Amino acid sequence: MPTPPPPLRVLSLIPPMTQLNTPYPSTAYLTGFLRSRGVHAAQADLALALILKLLSREGLQAMRACIEAQPERSNRVQAFDDRFDDYVASLPATLAFLQGRDPTLAHRIAGRGFLPEGPRFAALDVYIDDEGGDPLAWAFGSLGVQDRARHLATLYLNDIADVLKDAVDPRFEFVRYAESLAMSQPSFEPLAAALAAPPNLVDKTLQALTLDALHAHQPGIVLLSVPFPGAAYAAFRIAQAIKARDPAIITVLGGGYVNTELRELKEARVFDFFDFVTLDAGERPLLALLDHLQGKRSAQRLVRTYLRDADAQTVRYVNFVEPDIPFDDVGTPTWDGLPLGDYLSLLDMLNPMHRLWSDGRWNKLTVAHGCYWKKCSFCDVSLDYIGRYDAATAETLCDRIEAIVAETGQTGFHFVDEAAPPKSLKTLAAEIRRRHLAISWWGNIRFEKTFTPALCQQLADSGCIAISGGLEVASDRLLDLMKKGVSVDQVARVTKGFSDAGILVHAYLMYGFPTQTVQDTVDALELVRQLFAAGCIQSGFWHRFSCTVHSPVGLDPAAYGVTLEPLPEVTFAKNDIGFHDPTGTDHAALGAGLKKALYNYMHGIGLEADVRTWFDFPVPKTLIAKRRIAKALDAV
Repeated sequence: MPTPPPPLRVLSLIPPMTQLNTPYPSTAYLTGFLRSRGVHAAQADLALALILKLLSREGLQAMRACIEAQPERSNRVQAFDDRFDDYVASLPATLAFLQGRDPTLAHRIAGRGFLPEGPRFAALDVYIDDEGGDPLAWAFGSLGVQDRARHLATLYLNDIADVLKDAVDPRFEFVRYAESLAMSQPSFEPLAAALAAPPNLVDKTLQALTLDALHAHQPGIVLLSVPFPGAAYAAFRIAQAIKARDPAIITVLGGGYVNTELRELKEARVFDFFDFVTLDAGERPLLALLDHLQGKRSAQRLVRTYLRDADAQTVRYVNFVEPDIPFDDVGTPTWDGLPLGDYLSLLDMLNPMHRLWSDGRWNKLTVAHGCYWKKCSFCDVSLDYIGRYDAATAETLCDRIEAIVAETGQTGFHFVDEAAPPKSLKTLAAEIRRRHLAISWWGNIRFEKTFTPALCQQLADSGCIAISGGLEVASDRLLDLMKKGVSVDQVARVTKGFSDAGILVHAYLMYGFPTQTVQDTVDALELVRQLFAAGCIQSGFWHRFSCTVHSPVGLDPAAYGVTLEPLPEVTFAKNDIGFHDPTGTDHAALGAGLKKALYNYMHGIGLEADVRTWFDFPVPKTLIAKRRIAKALDAV
């Protein structure tokens, strides 16, 4: 009788770049799930490891060698080189401070004499008052030494990142690394050319870290989850290093970017790096793949999986239909194996809500799979991560919360749902209170009327500190067109309820939606101004509408008054698609004014000014009544 093959050892890797303050949750979910099924599973964060290696004394010396090899230098590279010894001396302690290991260093950093200050520090000039006083006093006062120091240390790291970009790799960023090589790229050619190029310092460092991970874990299969286009290049570099070391190691590509953009994959060269590419929720495809690799099922019975045929030229998609794992049964995420004490709490923006995305190590957890609303016309509602809604019970979620707190020692949670359902949040809040769990949490919702002031207070009592949600175009006409299911007045009342309960509110804002005019945009900014002035919202972010092929606008553009631009032949990534809007509005020109206004509103500046002052060209006067939001709040 033949001896069965040994169980496969699975290693899940987080590729650069995702975020530096907390682990991206995909590997934690997959590792927890696989372990619950008896699989030997481990995980590592190569995004964090890469940054810490580049920011080590050895990494700085290697950067300087790259600088010395350059015939010409930018001003910021020269400034870095001039104060190189100061950077080498200050960096280890600064990283320890940002990791929470050396809080007393805050006093020296805040005193502005410890860190070498490069071009990024010029951003502080905007805060200097007319008397030339302390530029950060308005934000932090006399007691906020830790936050003041964290902000300065973040500017300092950004200066070093800029030097890396100028001297080593022009594609480098702490987030969105080499994003243009992968985002909506119809051809694999740009990415293939980059991968064939001689490795630079960043590539070589990542390669060495990859080999270290292989040595430490001895995997038979490596999973690379790519959530964003800005993590794709590094994921391919990691797979390249793995295959060069041991071609027998199975490499698997998945994640949000793959699920969104590689749904029509035809490019055979992808499989020079990855043996398999899986779509959508990974649990069922992985179980099927593990069975296949251990001889328990044929390739014809794989689930939502791309592979290359034996001819090495043809890409085949196999989807043997099996039910997905119920969300209640996916297991508890685990952060075991990740260096939780090494993450960097950064403070990019001084706004108290905006900082949550980069400051603090949050346990990321999902209340429900998918979106219970799944109607918004700008959203990829046809895809699994939105369209398949499956909620866990409050008891299951609290069991997971308790297990995660016991494992990590951290009581902060970020619920990463597309839109956490109010019914689930209500029962979860009640269960948290019943169990007397002392946690803090924040997450994303829809600003729907179900969130009454009483429910907002109940959520606050359970530990909710902040909420984000989509106000989008801030126009009732356009909100109705995009099937958002909310009105501006309703958003005002709901957000005020959260704010009155002591919960910070962040609004996602959109401009450039089909048929949106200049007047619509100016009126939207006026409504946003009034929402800030009334204390309804404390933070926001404008993004330009992007039409995707999986959204209702992309699937039925005529219903939204636009026509789509033809796409070239797609063999690799497909997502964003250009469109023609007959209104002819110059949204790019408007975007600068919108973002400038919002930045000031978030810092309490300019809330009484006419919104037209934020634009550097004439725009029409707003048609919104001065007390529109106030009247909506009075009508409760």
